Amino acid sequence: MIIIDSDVADVDSMISHVAGLVTDEGGTIMSTDNWGRRKFAYKINHKTEGIYVVWEIVTSTAGLPATERRLRLADEIVRHKLFRLPDAEAERRGLLAEAKPAAAG
Repeated sequence: MIIIDSDVADVDSMISHVAGLVTDEGGTIMSTDNWGRRKFAYKINHKTEGIYVVWEIVTSTAGLPATERRLRLADEIVRHKLFRLPDAEAERRGLLAEAKPAAAG
């Protein structure tokens, strides 16, 4: 999940850019859910709102530190958070089955 600065002019290109960061490190994006502009519960970097985007990605743990570093250094990203789903939940959602053919190809 990322929160994009609400002052970004072209949100779609920013989403594509961040998706590229994930795929550059060997990740596969399984779904993208743009929650849109939301108010913060408190100010973050003097901002009161941001654009929330949630991805389901499948990647090896080797690429995560580099991806996280690039997300942290991007000025347009207010916050980011990476979660690891337990294998049983990922299997239930079909993420592991969909990722295996992509990794093999």
